[in-house]
Amino acid sequence: MMNDLSSDTGSPLVSGEWLADHLDDPNVRIIEVTARDEAPDYDEGHVPGALWWYWKDAVWHETDREFPTPEDMAARLGRIGIATGATIVLYGDPVQYGTYAFWVLTMCGVPGVRLLDGGRKGWIAAGRPLVKEIPEFAPAEFKPGAADRSSRVGRDDIRDNLGRTHRLLLDVRSPEEYHGERVRPRPNFDHGAERAGRIPGAVHLFFRNFVNEDDTFKSKAELSAILEEAGAAPGKAGEIVTYCRLSHRATLAWFAMRYLAGYGNVRVYDGSWTEWGSIVGFPVEK
Repeated sequence: MMNDLSSDTGSPLVSGEWLADHLDDPNVRIIEVTARDEAPDYDEGHVPGALWWYWKDAVWHETDREFPTPEDMAARLGRIGIATGATIVLYGDPVQYGTYAFWVLTMCGVPGVRLLDGGRKGWIAAGRPLVKEIPEFAPAEFKPGAADRSSRVGRDDIRDNLGRTHRLLLDVRSPEEYHGERVRPRPNFDHGAERAGRIPGAVHLFFRNFVNEDDTFKSKAELSAILEEAGAAPGKAGEIVTYCRLSHRATLAWFAMRYLAGYGNVRVYDGSWTEWGSIVGFPVEK
């Protein structure tokens, strides 16, 4: 475990110890965010009191490849019993789905959002309890916040700034994806874009380097050393933009750099390789 952080100190990262001590707090709402639109693992056992979210249904627009408005997100939270002023603790299965939901909720202006260090894997590795009981909460009122899309970068912005020294592109996919050997890492079916490769000029740092084996984040000193070795030290560029295939892994790197390593200007290219690798006329490097 990296640190015993808690939302009482204002940190967005909470430790397993903190959450275990706050499981009975009526102001804390916990959400497990999963990669699959089914919930077999959640049904077999989840953090006590945790609700379940499938990431696409939870944090995407209902029809468009876009994010909800603050009003839409407030309505979604209210429907599952989360009221204004609640502390929302997210955790991922896998871990990067928690950081993705955290990123989207912050863009939707949702206050009081926290991330469980280690996600589902870290909770289990520490020997903490899982339950099968699915919680039910009465609908509540959640007031919309103000949208803040400043941490998001679009494809045209990326293309228009290729090669400019003020920006460093950080590719956090697997080495085989970065080198253009695959579009999706093994053992998965290789799909997700029409071409393999990377955005020209991007440097590589695999997202798993940001976390320990139990999915807890590494220390600030460890993160700083890893980033410096990869060429992504502070001052290397005016800003750093992270990307992967669907941007989940990119948000994990974004969270670590912004909230743990103290980087001031980190953003996410949310279209990532699924978008870039399929657009007519956009350059690819191998």
